Amino acid sequence: MKSLKFLIITVLILSFQFCTQKGKEETRVRFMTIGTGGLTGVYYPTGASMCSMIDKNALGSKNIQCNVQSTAGSVYNLNAIHSKEIEFGIVQSDMVFRAWEGLEPFPEKYSELRSVFSIYSEPMNLVARKDAKISSLQDIKGKKVNIGNPGSGQKRTSTELLTACGMTESDLALAGSLKPAEMPDGLRDQKLDAYFYTVAHPTANIKDIAHSVPITLVPLEGDCIDQFVESHPFYVKTKVPGGLYDGVEQEVPTFAVKATVMTHKDTPDALVRALLDSIVTNMDEFKQLHPAYRDMTLASIQEGLVPPFHPAAKRYFEQGK
Repeated sequence: MKSLKFLIITVLILSFQFCTQKGKEETRVRFMTIGTGGLTGVYYPTGASMCSMIDKNALGSKNIQCNVQSTAGSVYNLNAIHSKEIEFGIVQSDMVFRAWEGLEPFPEKYSELRSVFSIYSEPMNLVARKDAKISSLQDIKGKKVNIGNPGSGQKRTSTELLTACGMTESDLALAGSLKPAEMPDGLRDQKLDAYFYTVAHPTANIKDIAHSVPITLVPLEGDCIDQFVESHPFYVKTKVPGGLYDGVEQEVPTFAVKATVMTHKDTPDALVRALLDSIVTNMDEFKQLHPAYRDMTLASIQEGLVPPFHPAAKRYFEQGK
């Protein structure tokens, strides 16, 4: 009898400990950070929108705290994911390709990268003062042009484009390295004649400068650009709609990359699932948060991705959970 009582008491104690531990696990706050870009681009409000959706989503009640971080952009985000400083990053698809293959500016293959989903297309834009008289890419020779801040995907893309079209930084009067938030003032103060900026539309960055200085979006088209796009499978031809910015009434031909959400293979499944579910189950609501999201569909968010899906994302798209 004493043995039976001892056994019962032991089982009750173990059950209590298990339930207590389980309760602690369920109430433990999980933190996740989404690396974005400059405050005036589309990456930052996109990250903020994602965090907002997680807070409102049912999974958000499972004590997941989402934080958005303004960063230097794609290259920074990829490096930070690789070193596990952040859980998620919004990244240009061309930079994902370079990181996955171990190409410059990355020191090795980032083989632990995993895809979560893609968001929207990001056109390459050449924004110029109208009085700079830049009507084609070749017209930037001898001009003051911002090609991108050090370590950014923007600088890499701009430099590769110049090379493909037979130019180098030395052909410019100035090869600027301002951050996106600084570029409108550079144009406004005539420190720049033009700047490259890969970003979805409409963006506050271009709206800002278009309100105070007559601008033009320079068409990026021609043989060298055709060849450039054809030789890089992560680029697509596109057009920027007219009427989005003061003084830019006609659509402008250019090319684009995809904005994608990347993570590390070791990111907990619960965080990946929470992020995905918050977007997919509330996609109609999410699409209202910015015009750049207007063409998002369940099919489109699975396209344009280089690394394999994170296991939780793979299960989610295959099984809906």
